[in-house]
Amino acid sequence: MTLSIRPATREDLPLIASLIRELAEYEKLAHEVRFDTALLGEHLFGSRPMAEVVIGEIDGVAQGFALFFHNFSTFEGKPGIYLEDLFVRPEARGGGLGKALLVHLAGLALKRGCARFEWWVLDWNAPAIGLYKKMGARSMDEWTVMRVDGDALVELAAQK
Repeated sequence: MTLSIRPATREDLPLIASLIRELAEYEKLAHEVRFDTALLGEHLFGSRPMAEVVIGEIDGVAQGFALFFHNFSTFEGKPGIYLEDLFVRPEARGGGLGKALLVHLAGLALKRGCARFEWWVLDWNAPAIGLYKKMGARSMDEWTVMRVDGDALVELAAQK
């Protein structure tokens, strides 16, 4: 079995869209998938990309992906990599592809001079949490995620 990680290209957009939908099904969040594939393509591969994707392959067949972007630590004074989504198809799990994707991104973070590599994980995803802890990740339990979206985002932006 050969594992490989490669940067996604615009030609991978249908694959990326499919993997995002598969991830949403796994997370029981398919009802929240609203993206427009063309707009996703612009955000990933347009003149000002907002995020990057790497594709994980087993024996040359795409079986997973990681979508990430840079954030910034004011305390460190350096960028970081934030992993938005990582997904390996269920039939390909247990072969090391998830770990290979994480290792690849950790190496990319170091190569780019990043101080951190971080992500969120659903609290019910015990297998993933176990893997992450084995790899040296630590929970940031003292932090609460805050989000403003939809109408609340529009209303906040309209305040003067």
